[in-house]
Amino acid sequence: MNSLKIVAAPLRVAVLAPLLLGAASAYAARPMITDDARVVDPKACQVESWARRNQDGTNEFWAQPACNFTGNLELTLGGAITRESGGATHASAQVLQGKTLFKPLETNGWGAGLVLGTVRDPRASAGAGRDWYGFVPMSFSFAGDRFVLHTNLGWQRDQGTRRSHVMWGVGSETRLTDRSFAVMETFGAADGRPHYQVGVRYWLVPERVQVDTTYGNRFGGGGDRWISVGLRLLSPAFLP
Repeated sequence: MNSLKIVAAPLRVAVLAPLLLGAASAYAARPMITDDARVVDPKACQVESWARRNQDGTNEFWAQPACNFTGNLELTLGGAITRESGGATHASAQVLQGKTLFKPLETNGWGAGLVLGTVRDPRASAGAGRDWYGFVPMSFSFAGDRFVLHTNLGWQRDQGTRRSHVMWGVGSETRLTDRSFAVMETFGAADGRPHYQVGVRYWLVPERVQVDTTYGNRFGGGGDRWISVGLRLLSPAFLP
């Protein structure tokens, strides 16, 4: 909300980016911010990476590896490097997140889970504080997974402002072909205008290698426009 983006305006949208998800026919993995009721396959891992160009000229480069060691606990540890419009480059985010399922998403059914995480901006100018968040992802499958709806509702503690607020997201995935999907979503917090994002994802290698691209902005403008290009890699089960 993501992940998802929630540290400084451009960074907040990225942090809620869904950091996880498994290798099945439909899930809210990259490039969606709204998370879903799936985890990476048991004993397997994935890496989600993407580059994001913001309206202010900054570029973000993200990498978020995630593994499922136990079968129902997905752990993600990742971060970002930001290149300012003036050329300076620095680490700008460190993310740690855990996700478990109460009910896995099934075809033509529904699922629900729990996500808890923290994100830290290590820059001295940001005060090196941590934001904490937790939310419940729910997913609903229709027409044999050809259309999947995801909803998120939760809480976030912003250490910079010492404020807590509601965070939410609503997103959808529509199968276009056997390998391609259209994604649309809106997400935000209770104290500001929501964002939206639209894009497509495509399996280069089914259930193993996926690419995507998106366009996003804040409703009503406000200088938060961005574009992103991503790559997602999923492994078979290999962990002990």
